Amino acid sequence: MKRLKAIIMYDGFGFAGYQIQPNARTVQHELEKVLTKMHKGMNVRVVASGRTDAGVHAIGQVIHFDTALQFPITRWQRALNVQLPGDIRVLSVEEVSSDFHARYGTIGKVYRYKWGLGDVESPFKRHYVVHAPGFKPDIQRMREAAQSFLGTHDFTSFCSARTEVIDRVRTIKRLELIENDEDELHMVIEGDGFLYNMVRIIAGNLWEVGIGRREPSEMSVMLAAEDRKRAGKTAPAQGLYLESVFYVD
Repeated sequence: MKRLKAIIMYDGFGFAGYQIQPNARTVQHELEKVLTKMHKGMNVRVVASGRTDAGVHAIGQVIHFDTALQFPITRWQRALNVQLPGDIRVLSVEEVSSDFHARYGTIGKVYRYKWGLGDVESPFKRHYVVHAPGFKPDIQRMREAAQSFLGTHDFTSFCSARTEVIDRVRTIKRLELIENDEDELHMVIEGDGFLYNMVRIIAGNLWEVGIGRREPSEMSVMLAAEDRKRAGKTAPAQGLYLESVFYVD
């Protein structure tokens, strides 16, 4: 048996999320279905760096799986891509040591959240960018508010009430608000780990600051409260992208 690590990308619009669910189309199910076929009916379990919710996209999701197939490593990418549906693509495949773990070995991740700022929503972006007609956010206020999240904090106020993890302390290394030439505003956030819905709740609260519904100073107050009820709404799923995952070299 050998362990393979793959970097994949997927369009989250057509999925009920990454993780296998009963009677639902998921990224994990599509991957395992192809691998099971390649292994002549033997079930192959795929482990990802983390799950993504329905509608959330990935540019650099990392997975691993074990295989006994004597298959040249250079052929794995093409062999998977020709069988996977068009909304999942494998970017690279490499052999790794047996102790590599896509989920438990992570030391950091980068997510990107996208808002559309144009007067008219593009029909081609409606599943990939969150459009808010009539609102022009004050980006400087959002950048001021973003400073509160940098460093190490307990993010209980900024994760789903359904979060089962006990330790909710995380470190945010970077949080930027970037305008691009396509009339979009992107939030790029890098941290050592993220709780369930944490990025979307941060995005939702920064947006509320940008449109004047909250003050930048409220972010630090929310953090200190360690109470989900004290923070604002969760931003919609379709604006979120898992961009990259980091491991110890």
